[in-house]
Amino acid sequence: MSESSSELPVEFPSLPLPARMRIPLPGLRLSERKLLLVVGDVLLLNAALILSLLLRTDLLPHLAALFPAYKWFLTLTAVWGVMAAIFDVYNLARAASTTYSVRAVLGASAFAGILYLFIPWLTPPLQNRSQAFLFVSLAILFVVAWRACYALVFVQPAFQRRTLVVGAGGNGRALVQALQSDFARRDANPFRGTGYVLVGFIDDDPALRAETIGGVSVLGDSRHLVRLARTLDIDEVVVAISRAEQIRAELFEAVLDCRELGIPVVNMSTVYERLTGRVAVAFASSALEMVSQLGDSLGDKAGDRPFARFYGMTKRLIDLGGALLGSVALLLLMPLAALGNAIYSPGPLFFYQQRVGRGGRPFTLIKFRSMVPEAEKGSGAVWAQRHDGRVTPVGRWLRRTHLDELPQVLNVWRGEMSLVGPRPERPEFVGQLSRQLPLYRARHSLRPGITGWAQIHYDYGDSVDSAREKLEFDLYYVKHATPLLDILIILRTFSRVLGLRGR
Repeated sequence: MSESSSELPVEFPSLPLPARMRIPLPGLRLSERKLLLVVGDVLLLNAALILSLLLRTDLLPHLAALFPAYKWFLTLTAVWGVMAAIFDVYNLARAASTTYSVRAVLGASAFAGILYLFIPWLTPPLQNRSQAFLFVSLAILFVVAWRACYALVFVQPAFQRRTLVVGAGGNGRALVQALQSDFARRDANPFRGTGYVLVGFIDDDPALRAETIGGVSVLGDSRHLVRLARTLDIDEVVVAISRAEQIRAELFEAVLDCRELGIPVVNMSTVYERLTGRVAVAFASSALEMVSQLGDSLGDKAGDRPFARFYGMTKRLIDLGGALLGSVALLLLMPLAALGNAIYSPGPLFFYQQRVGRGGRPFTLIKFRSMVPEAEKGSGAVWAQRHDGRVTPVGRWLRRTHLDELPQVLNVWRGEMSLVGPRPERPEFVGQLSRQLPLYRARHSLRPGITGWAQIHYDYGDSVDSAREKLEFDLYYVKHATPLLDILIILRTFSRVLGLRGR
């Protein structure tokens, strides 16, 4: 054992950490929490179906003959999966809020139950109205009660994941700031919902001793790491040092001791991605290293992951199918948009604008016009602003519903865009952002999308700072693009459209 097992310093602070009851599954991981929620929801929904059939019909077969009715339960599970994605019920931070969780699963379970009743053949025949009412009521009751229980019980100390961060420099501070930002508190609070509790920092810099960073104290140096991990019942050690040359031999030995004791050791960028759904651009040791990490993805034709080529072909087929449906909706909406523009703001129906697409190649993006004609004649290219005075009355409605984006199905037909991908930016802003954000051009490795991972997590960007945060979401998609993630983004986009959250 290395010298990391030295006694704790005299000035070691007494932390206000509640005692943790010993249970078989302490410190639940993110994946374990999501699996727990999924299994609980699915079991209770199917229990509601079984109980309603048992009490109000004679359709439920005996236990030995229950297997042939599997399609009833599989269909219910599939319908729930769709509604769960639309209502975002597996956002762990929000699931820890009783108010939010109950409101979200109330809508998801109600819509899932009602939609299920209208599906023929794959669901039990409806013998009477009381069975339908009982099923929907039990589904809502069971799932809401389970989620309220989760929100009250699984945020308790016994289930929290206590974490020590090695490195209180720029990376460690950036992580705490990112997780405690207004956006993080609103959308992904890791200190409660995901069960992560940052207990303290470890740093060998004497100047940082006893410092407090975002409410998290520097508890000691590498000599005290193992002792602190044992004393504070640490579940995970996060290394927030990106450059190998900055890790002293003593610190490396201390971290290795923790791993030898069975304490998981992970790097900062991994934790950052898990908690925020963003790529940690600021934590990469070099831009070149980050580019190489982004290269091995299903969405990258140069990647070496299984089914990468199959994913590319499948994505294009889905794009064409979505473009076909979108074209039908476009034909239906065009007369209404044209009439509204003719009344409130005469001028062209469509708006054409240069954007930067895959490989940095420019293309012409098509939208319904939502601003007055020649809106930038005097100002030139400017960021879209909240409550923009140039937006017409009809355009304001089109923007709130995101229907102004519908003509982009024509760009999808032409192969310039995809249904899902990073949003294309204007050449004027791409030049500016590429100079200030060196990794910005990595977004162009994929076709731009009508919707994307950044769009379902972040509002419109109107500055370089907001572009930096959106870039982290876009790079997360570039790195992790899969068919399942594409489907999730499409479903979540529907919830944003129905919630009128455009501007």
